[in-house]
Amino acid sequence: MNEPENQPEQDLDAPLDVDMPPNLNALVEPIAAMVRQASRRSLAWFRQSPAVDNKRAADDQAGFDPVTEADRAVEDILRAELTARFPTHEILGEERGTSGSHPYRWVIDPIDGTRSFISGNPLWGTLLGLQHHGTPVAGWMHLPVLDETYVGWSGGGWMETPTGRQPLRASQVTVADQAILGSTHPTMYPPGPDRDRFDRLAAGVRMTRYGGDCVNYGLLAIGTLDLVAEAMLEPYDIVPLIPIIEAAGAVITDLAGNPPTDGGEIVCAATPALHRVALDLIR
Repeated sequence: MNEPENQPEQDLDAPLDVDMPPNLNALVEPIAAMVRQASRRSLAWFRQSPAVDNKRAADDQAGFDPVTEADRAVEDILRAELTARFPTHEILGEERGTSGSHPYRWVIDPIDGTRSFISGNPLWGTLLGLQHHGTPVAGWMHLPVLDETYVGWSGGGWMETPTGRQPLRASQVTVADQAILGSTHPTMYPPGPDRDRFDRLAAGVRMTRYGGDCVNYGLLAIGTLDLVAEAMLEPYDIVPLIPIIEAAGAVITDLAGNPPTDGGEIVCAATPALHRVALDLIR
């Protein structure tokens, strides 16, 4: 993969100029290593029957929103590392909330797929994204059980396994009846008009697979899934994945066609043509 030449070295221990985006080419590798190291710490709790708390109040009708010691530990590691490297930057994490206020914001989902994690399912991962004035500019994902790392930024994107590295490249599928759709679970769509929209999309594709959480977006970025449709997302669920998807040449928006930086309901497609078809079906 070709990267821009003659890039100045980034001093990772110094705060960045608030008026200039960071040198992402210099950040990509050290931040990827940091995410891998933190993510692998969660394996100490995997399939070990960790204690599970419900973040929802007892009278909350929304039901079960699990969190474990592993979620908190991984986020704490990443927060400490980011604060040491970029002490002025804002950090948003799923478990610890927001700290600081700054044009650069790091977004952490320590375990995306906690339900899979506590079920012993290997399809979960750690997400880290970087926004500049609200725009996602880089994203990292590590899947510790599979030992896969995905990175996307303005200079490109890649997926790495123990056997090597490959560039991100979405499929070239343009029509719904040839597309494979991934979604974590249909209950993300409440019964009624929301579920009807999703059912129309699922009925129009070649095949639908459930489960996966963040893994689905990685599969789309390497060309084995063609569509991902999900709802009820929070910013930390999706912001780190947007640069990865875009680096693969794919498209991700909300139902209005806007960048889904606030979460909500999204449609992600391998090609612009397939994205238009999917939006037509789901809307």
